[in-house]
This record gives sequence, C-alpha cells and structure tokens, in this order.
Amino acid sequence: MKTSKVGEVMTAEVIEARQETPFKDVAQLLARHRISGLPVVDADDKVLGVISETDLIRRQAAKAERDRGGRFRLPALRRKARIAPAKARAMTAGQLMSTPAITVHPEQPVADAARVMERHHIERLPVVDEEDRLIGIATRRDLLRVFLRTDEEIRQEIIDEVLTRAMCLPPHTVIVSVHDGTATLEGRLERRSDIPLVVQLTWRVDGVVGVMNSLTFRIDDTRPPEKHPSHRIAHHWLPER
Repeated sequence: MKTSKVGEVMTAEVIEARQETPFKDVAQLLARHRISGLPVVDADDKVLGVISETDLIRRQAAKAERDRGGRFRLPALRRKARIAPAKARAMTAGQLMSTPAITVHPEQPVADAARVMERHHIERLPVVDEEDRLIGIATRRDLLRVFLRTDEEIRQEIIDEVLTRAMCLPPHTVIVSVHDGTATLEGRLERRSDIPLVVQLTWRVDGVVGVMNSLTFRIDDTRPPEKHPSHRIAHHWLPER
C-alpha cells in the first residue's frame, strides 16, 4: 500500500532560532513569518527544543504576575507552576523553549505523525534526519494536505493499490465510487473473509474519510464446515476357525 510520508508534505524551509536568540527576536520571527512556533537548534542543527506562541504568552503572563508580587496559582499544573518563575525571567530562546523536542523522521507515515501531534497536543513537529539534524517542519496544515486529494484520485488509488495490487482481484469485480472522501464499495467477492480486508485497506488510502461497504460474497469461509452425521456400517465378524 502506498501511503504519504512526512517528507512528502513537510515544509523544507524552516524558520529556526538558536539558544542565544533574544526573546524579542523570537517574537519578531513569529510575527514576520506568520507562524505560531519554531524549533531551537544548536550549532550542528540538532533540535534542542521548540518555542510556540503559548510559550511567549506564558512568559509574559508569568512576568506580569511576578511584577505584581503575586503567586502563581496553578494547583492543577504543578510542573508548570514550578516552570513559571523561570519562564518569567526568560531572555533567550534557550530559556524559553519547551523540552524535550518531539521530532519525526521523513520516512514516517503522515498518519503516525498526526497521532503524535494528537497525543502530545502540539501543532508542529520538527523533521530530522538519521543524525537528528533539522531538515524540515511538519505542521497540522501540512498533514491535512492528504485530505485535499480529489475524489477521482482517491478512487483510482483504491482500484490500483487495494483491489488490483493488494487483493489481486479481476477488473470490475468491485465497483468503487468516491464522494467527498467517502468511498463506496459494491460487488461480489469469492470469499467472505476478504471483505473486511478490502475495507481495512481502503481506510488506509490517503484522503479517505469514510467507507460504505456493500460487498457480498459467494462462499462463507468464516464458518466451520458443517459436520454431517456419520453412518456406521455394521461389521459381521466371521467366527474363527
């Protein structure tokens, strides 16, 4: 099955900062390039951390609270409460960034990167090479590109990759139609056990948002064969001589 890789959708030109980049310069980079975050790298382009608009806002909020002489009232977020005073004093990207940086590799599937984003509640992932050097950035918008495929592109991939290549089905065994990313499968397969496999592979096609299964089968190979009652044949033994 062909699936989109992170390297195919990532942005190669990355706006980055160094550890020593001043706080104000970081804010200006975000504003000038209209981005909501950027990675922080060392002299070897290895990712050390990530700065988001949230980090800047926390810094300013923490600073305002400190200037008023107030205490940080974050009982439910104890770790962040401990970090808040340090954030308030942050003057450079290295002091402001969130660590450790969560990264992905260009060969990882887009779906995996999306799961990482969802699990960690982040909006961007630095893309690194085998030596963990920064080579790109993948944002939520980048990952969503796979859903911008046309219905015809999705339909053709289902036919070519799922039905013909993966399942080795004869042409026109399954009729495929796609509307707004929802694929409808109609036709008759030889074995019932092939139906869930076809549906599962169709779900994996980039851009598919739903699958309507109208497939039927000729042989139900999911049930054990019926056992017919055996008829014993009486054996009449001859007496020994």
